[in-house]
Order: sequence, then C-alpha cells, then structure tokens
Amino acid sequence: MNKDQDPIANTRVIGIFAHIDAGKTTTSEAILYYTGRIHRIGSVDDGTTQLDWMEQERTRGITITAAATTCVWRGCRINLIDTPGHIDFTAEVVRSIRVIDGAVIVLCGVGGVETQTETVWRHANRQSLPRIIFVNKLDRPVADFWQVLGDVRRRLTPNAVPLQLPIGSGDALAGVVDLLDRQALVWRSGENEPVAQPIPTEMQAEVAAAREALVDAICETDESLLAQRLDGQEPNVASLRVALRRATGAGVLAPVVCGSARERIGVQPLLDAVVDYLPSPVEAPPVVGTLPGSAEVTERPSQPDAPFCASAFKIVSDPHVGHLTWVRVFSGQLLTGQAVCLPRTGAEERVGRIYQMHANRRELVKQMAPGDVMALVGLKSAITGDTLCDPAHPIALETFVFPEPVIAVALRPVDEQDQNKLRQSIARLCSEDPTLVAGFDAETDEDLLSGMGELHLEIAVDRLRTEYGVNTQASLPRVAYRETVRRRAEASGTYRQQSGGHGHFAVVRLRVEPLERGGGIVFEARASASELDDQFIRAAEAGAREAMGKGIVAGYPVSDVRVTLLGGRAHEIDSNSMDFRIAGSMAVRQAMRQAIPTLLEPMMCADINVDQDHVGIIVADLGRRRGSVSTIHLRADTRNLVGEVPLAEARGYATDLRNMTHGRGTFTLEFRRYELVPDELAEKLIEQRRLEGQVPQR
Repeated sequence: MNKDQDPIANTRVIGIFAHIDAGKTTTSEAILYYTGRIHRIGSVDDGTTQLDWMEQERTRGITITAAATTCVWRGCRINLIDTPGHIDFTAEVVRSIRVIDGAVIVLCGVGGVETQTETVWRHANRQSLPRIIFVNKLDRPVADFWQVLGDVRRRLTPNAVPLQLPIGSGDALAGVVDLLDRQALVWRSGENEPVAQPIPTEMQAEVAAAREALVDAICETDESLLAQRLDGQEPNVASLRVALRRATGAGVLAPVVCGSARERIGVQPLLDAVVDYLPSPVEAPPVVGTLPGSAEVTERPSQPDAPFCASAFKIVSDPHVGHLTWVRVFSGQLLTGQAVCLPRTGAEERVGRIYQMHANRRELVKQMAPGDVMALVGLKSAITGDTLCDPAHPIALETFVFPEPVIAVALRPVDEQDQNKLRQSIARLCSEDPTLVAGFDAETDEDLLSGMGELHLEIAVDRLRTEYGVNTQASLPRVAYRETVRRRAEASGTYRQQSGGHGHFAVVRLRVEPLERGGGIVFEARASASELDDQFIRAAEAGAREAMGKGIVAGYPVSDVRVTLLGGRAHEIDSNSMDFRIAGSMAVRQAMRQAIPTLLEPMMCADINVDQDHVGIIVADLGRRRGSVSTIHLRADTRNLVGEVPLAEARGYATDLRNMTHGRGTFTLEFRRYELVPDELAEKLIEQRRLEGQVPQR
C-alpha cells in the first residue's frame, strides 16, 4: 500500500506475547504467510523462521529479541512486533508494550496461563492495553480449550469471552465454530483456506449456550443493545461487533479465539479479530507527556498534521548501517533529512535515513506518519526510552522503567590485547538491552556484566563471541545481593581540615531507617536542615548516595533505606560543596553501622512443570534450597508448581531439574523481590567478601 491508500484508521500496531513454547513464533510466521508477507512458513525446529533471525535464536529455538514487521490483511496495515517469551528477556516485553495499541496473547492449549503470561498481563494492565487471546496448540493430544479458558478467567481476567469453539481436539482438530456468525470453519488437509459449513450436530447445544453467554456479555457493555436484549430482541451481528470493538478497546472484554498455528487452523479468524476488535491509532487515547523542564502536561493526537512525536523503544548496532533507532510514531510526520529534538539532552539531530523493518531486513522509505514503526539512522545520541519530537513543539513522554539485574558474571578476554574491544562491545550490548548493566571490579580488575538470569548472560557472552569477535572467560554467575538496615539510627559526620589559608569544614547530621522492600533509597531534608544552603544539602545527599553505592558490611549496594538530613553546620569562609559531600558520606556510614546492617537477597518466582511422579521430589528439593511451593495446578498429564526460591540456591537448577525428572521437567525463574538473608548465611557471605577484599575499611 502507498500512503494515500493507507489511512491511519486502517492501521493496527500490535504486539504478540506469550510464555516460552506457547507457539508464538509459529503464530507470527503463519500470520506473515497468510498476509502474503512470506511465501513459505518457517520452522522453529529447523531454524528457518523469519522473525527469529539471530544465530542464537535459531540454534536454541527461542525468541531473544523483539522483531518488527508490517503486513496487510483485509486492506488494513498491521505493524507487528514479535516479542520473546522467556522471562530473562522481559526488557523486550516492557518496551514493546509501551509503543503498541493492542496485544495478542498466545496461550498453549495444554499449558494455559503460565508465569510469563501473567507478567505480560500485568504490564498490559498498567498501560490499559486492549488484548485478544489466542489459544494455540489445540492439536496436541491433551489440549483442553475449556480448561485453558477457566485458567484465563481465574488468573488473568474474568471478562474473557470466547468468540469461537474448537471442532475436535488433538489429532482430530478440524476447525473452529464462529459463535457470532453461527458457522463452522473447517480446514481440509493440504488446503490453506477454511470451508464454511453448518455447525456439527453434536456441538449445536454447546454452541448455542456459548453464543448466548457471548451475546449477553457484549450487550451488558452497551445500553441500547441491552435494552433490545431485555425486550427479547436479537441484536444484529454488525451491532454486536461494533459493541465488542468498543468493549475490547476499553479493556472491558477480552475476546478469545483458538486454533493451531502449526496446522494453520484459526489463523485467518485471528487476523480478522485483530482488524475487527483492536483499535487503530486514531481510536487509541492521545499520547500524554510533559513540556520539557516543567510539570505541565500536554498531549499529541494521532494525526498527521499534529506536531511530530515518537518514542525510541529499541536501539540496535547494525553492522551495515551502524546505530539504528527503532521508533513508534504517535503524531505528525517526518521526512528524511529533517531534524528532531531529544528532550532528554535538548539536542537536535538530523534523520539520515528511514527504514521499514522486516526482522533484520530493511526497506528504505522517505517518511513516517502516525502508527508507523520504523528504524532511523542518524540519531547517534538516542537511547531506549527517548522521546523524539518537533523542535518547535517539544514534549517529553514518560520514560521506560526496567527491572534491575539480579545476577552477574565477571569477564576477561582470552587475549589481553582485546580488553578495550571487550569493553566497547559490552557497552554496545548494554545500549541495546537496558537490563544488561556493565560494571568494573577494581579489586580484581575484571569487567562485570549483570543481567536478568543465567540464560540472559549466557547469550550475551555468546553474542560477544559471534557478533563482536571477542572470546571471553566468564566466571560463575554471581548473585546481586543488597545491603539494608534493621533499625533507625542517627549519626554526625564532621570533615575538618586546616593547612593554612582557606580550610575545609562541614558537619552533617542525619538519620537512617529501614523502608519497605522495593523502597530503594529515599533522601529527605528536615526543616531544621534549612540552616544549610541548598547547595550544601544537595552535596550532602550526593555524598550519602555515593557512600551507599557500596555498603559497609559486604560492599554491596544499599537499598530500602530512608535517609533524613537533620541538620549541620557550615563555616562562612572554609565550607564548600565538596566538604559536605565528604561529611554526608561519613555520616551515612556511621549511622548505618549503628542501624544493624544486614544483607538482602533476590527471591525468584519458580514456575516448574513436571509429571505427577516427580512432584514429591521437586517439592522436597525446593525445601532444601530454602524455597517453597505455594500452588500446584493440574494440567492434563503434567503438574505446574509455582513457588519461590532464593536465586543463590537456584543457580544451575536447569541441570539438577533435568537429572531429577529424567529430562522431562521444565522451569522458569522470575525476580519477585529482595528479602533478608538468614543471619547464619549472611555471616558466611560477609566473611567470604572480606577474604575477597570487598568489604570497605571502617
């Protein structure tokens, strides 16, 4: 389509999300096939998929990085973002959800709602994102549509409404029944298009009951349809579709469709549901931001004649074109060669080229408009979460918030001459993935790389070798512990130095006290601190925060602590900001020593799938690891165990689980929160850090 034939109202910007192994990539491939974007469906098993293009993705059979593409269905342009299903790559999910208008949640017909599904659903709730659910893999022998639907209503939303019912299951899956149109769609062997047929006789009672429930649910969201329903009238299908579209856009209902992407069953009706029920950019609420440098709220409607506004949601280092900035356009238009403003820095940069992306392939275009998902060349200083806007009409959108890394490895190049190359390569990886964080251990002279899990780091190290040509030696994964305090304590820090001429003088009095888990570090200045100039208060805060970057008992960063500046003293001549920075650092360290400092460790949500025979051994093993099981879900011939375990006890769990279940068990770990380390274990960790030389001198 050219732009004249492609109005914004006929555009959908969607993301496809799922737990690992739910068939998301296969669904995306089928969508591209039926929309004519590709002419042969790739296979995850064979490593021939279009959207999983990285070497690591094709080798491991999992999605690692989000991929964007564009396709057309029923005259509607669909900008599609395919996202990873593994919890270690949550950053791709977080940033994708921020730039789409609707989501397709793919569920396995056997596994149902799994950990990553719930995580995605929570993120989507925070963004009030309209969603459609596709129950996939109903061709598997133990698949159960109704059980998955019940799982959805219990764990995600009670407002899930099926638009279809499967015809048969397992090897006998033949098609779906469309409840609104009251017809069966059957896919015959070897044929791509379904054949419309009457509803099978044995399903008519079930279909009638399901349709009544669907119509009731839709009518309850629309007063005029509800009035018709109460009068005994049957609303026409067109009116029901319009009402369902409004209800889906408002998040009141979540339509459910079904099928098997591998067997090409139900994919076209899924595309129909995307066009019929997910909103276009003009139907989505205007994007809201603030005027840079102020708290004044402003917004941008999805109109081509509005001031330009876009969000940079992904940075890629492309070996052929360099720094690629992926953006979602919310308003206005932009031509190649025009300048945009980055409110974070206040700088203006000129767009050199605009690309329409299809996974890792690029198509050069001349302009962007609302609803477009494009990649730009020329924005060298842009980072993930940056706003791009019209220099004459600045706006700053809300920045992205990513989870903190919980595990790290130390890296050394095999060839010492590659040290600088290693650091440059790590920096490029971190610019692409905000949940990869680089660091340096001065005590051991090692570069550190922190991430969301062992798989996350394993793939990052592999990319250093395959993409950047740096062979490294990696340490065993290290847990990202934190330090905190158990009680309130007050202390003073005095910095005084006199050596002739102007001297140095600062006194800082402050209090530390524990915060709730996840509270971070909060700094407040009491009214009595007004005896100090603002510059000295800011300097004292900077010193305190800097000191808490390396705690006093084991050298880990401090968290969940409130610091209150109670007061201090300055000298009219001898005091300066650096003096108060030093005094603030001294005071907070002294206060923490008195506040019973201790360690915090990351607690992980463990989602484990095993057969019935191995439930007992898994529960007992988690107990030995200081973990526990809170819920056991029955899923056909498997059992899904959900519980918690400290990350320190879960390192290497993949190998242990395979051994305990003879290779049949699977699991995922997702960070939940930090908790206090038991005293006996904390003492051992502190002693170990002391031997490593990581404990700061008192």
